Amino acid sequence: MTVIISVLGLIALALAFMLIKIGWRAGAWLFNRYVAPRPIEDVLTVVAACIATGVSAQGMWRFSGDVLGLDGPLRLLLFAFIEVAIITSAVRARRNMRENYSAGIDGIAVWALTCLTAVLSSMDARSLPEAIFRLAAPLVAAWLWERGMAIERHRIRGTGRINWRLTPERLLVRMGLAEVSDRTASEVDAHRRLTRVALAAKRAKALREGGGSERKVRAALAKLDKAMDQAVEHTGLAVDQQRQEALLAQIAALYNTSKLVDADPRVPWEPEQDHQPVPARPALPPALAELVDEEDDDVFDATPQVLDTAERARLMRAARRYWDRQIEKRIVPRTVDIAQEVGIAVGTAREWRALWKLEPQAHAIIEALYQEHGIVDTGSFPAVKDDDRILTNTP
Repeated sequence: MTVIISVLGLIALALAFMLIKIGWRAGAWLFNRYVAPRPIEDVLTVVAACIATGVSAQGMWRFSGDVLGLDGPLRLLLFAFIEVAIITSAVRARRNMRENYSAGIDGIAVWALTCLTAVLSSMDARSLPEAIFRLAAPLVAAWLWERGMAIERHRIRGTGRINWRLTPERLLVRMGLAEVSDRTASEVDAHRRLTRVALAAKRAKALREGGGSERKVRAALAKLDKAMDQAVEHTGLAVDQQRQEALLAQIAALYNTSKLVDADPRVPWEPEQDHQPVPARPALPPALAELVDEEDDDVFDATPQVLDTAERARLMRAARRYWDRQIEKRIVPRTVDIAQEVGIAVGTAREWRALWKLEPQAHAIIEALYQEHGIVDTGSFPAVKDDDRILTNTP
């Protein structure tokens, strides 16, 4: 009998060891899978929310027994149905956040069910402190869940928190107890004293020009004089050039307030007009205008000629000599002029002219004609007779 008990004890110890080992491995896997990758604040949030949910569930356990009269297995199955619904809604809200970037209606359901279970569990409280505690526990769990969702929302969407319109800093600035900028106390005081001088000068000027009574004018001038004395004494206005300019700028702005009515500022989306208007070009000479209107290219066949190498070279040298003579006269020959002079096809003349007009001297003449008369070189550039030359330095 003793041997059997010993064997059973050893088997029990072995089973307990195996169960502990399996549990340890499962716990280590769960820790490495769900706990280790998360920040410590997220882990603490989950732990605190679980504790608060447990407190809420304990209140619902008492409520289901004392108020609903549930007992036994039925009580065990039904007491925490709201807590299960809260956890389900929270999981769905987190999934919606990851897929749709918003908790959606499930996030609202978490808060609604939390308030419901808080009220129900507090209704069975035996004292006011207990009722407050049972009200607070589910709300704490919901708040911790909301903060975890806010952190995840910021991590997924990359957006920051909202900026509250009512903050202690805004209240202090509105009450005049704090400054918006990082100015020192002396700079703030100097600005206020200069502004006081500018306002006093504006009032005195308005009374004097508006025909105010002599008493009001004297009072305004006395106030201006006093403000000026204080500004000179406390701001160094007499020797500080920057503050002198600041005071004059304020006075100029205040004196010309009425001109703001007639101001015509440009709208922000109007394109900038950095370019200057092109001045009007002088009219073309009659002979030049007549040549510009001519369309001589259509008279000739534009098909290139088929020539042997020697003949092509001879014609090109002849065309080049004619081109150079005209350029010396500051005349840019047209394609048809070259074709007529040498006896070649217009297509061949156009090909040679396209190369030669890029040379510095010819290009300068073309650019000057465009700037002065707006003539664009299209290949039918007008030939100018010697008597009608323009842009020439020769008499």
